[in-house]
Amino acid sequence: MNLPPIPIRHRQFGASDKGFSLIEMLIVIAIMSILLTVGAIGISGITSGKSVASAVASTEAIFEQARSIAVSKGTTARVMVSVNDPADSANYLKRIVVVYNELNADGTASSNWTLSDRGLVLPDQVFFSKTYSVKNQQSGNGALPEFTLDVGGSVKKPFAGKYAYYEFNAEGICTTSGASFIVGTGARALSEANPRATSGSKRDFGGFVIWRNGRTSLFRGPDQMGIPTSVTTF
Repeated sequence: MNLPPIPIRHRQFGASDKGFSLIEMLIVIAIMSILLTVGAIGISGITSGKSVASAVASTEAIFEQARSIAVSKGTTARVMVSVNDPADSANYLKRIVVVYNELNADGTASSNWTLSDRGLVLPDQVFFSKTYSVKNQQSGNGALPEFTLDVGGSVKKPFAGKYAYYEFNAEGICTTSGASFIVGTGARALSEANPRATSGSKRDFGGFVIWRNGRTSLFRGPDQMGIPTSVTTF
C-alpha cells in the first residue's frame, strides 16, 4: 500500500526569531566592558593589598633576624632601608638589609660592619615611606637616624650607600624603640624622591611600631599611622 508523501511545512519566521540588532550588540559589549573594568580594579586592589601585607610580614621577620644576630654575636645589629639614590630604582626605598658590628679580639666594637645576607627587596609598587616612618611614633615626628655603609669586607658596591636604620644592642634591646616602619603602594619616577600614591592605591599602607623588647605592634589602618585622607606622596 502506497502512502501519500507527508507534506513539508515551511516555518515562517516571526519578529521574535530575528537575531540581535546592532544596538543590542553594542549595549552588551558596553556592559561587558564595564564589568571587566570593575573586575580589573578590584583585582588590582586585592593584589596591592596582598603586596603590602606580604612586605610587612617579611620585614617583621627581618627585625627578628637582626635581634637574634645581635644577641647571639653579642654586638650591635641594624635593620637598614636604602635611602641612597633616587635614580637607583632597584634599591631606593625598596632594599632592606641587616648588618652587624664586628668585634675586635678584645670584645670591643670595631668600625667595621658585616652584611648578614642579601636581605630583601619590597614587592613591585611597594615602597618604604621616609615621610611616615618616624623615630618616635607616639609624638609623630623625628626622622629616623641614617648611616652610610662603606664598601669593604662583605659589603660590595651594590650594597654601599646611605640607609635609614633601626638598631638592636647586644642584649636584644631596640635602641630606636618606638620608631615606626611603614610601607605603601604607589609609583615613583626616577626624578622623584618620594613615591606618589596613585588613585587606585591611596591609603594602601601597612606597617608596625618596634618596641624596646623587639616586639612589634601592627597598625590597624592609615589613620593610626598618621596618614591623611588626601595623601599624594609618601
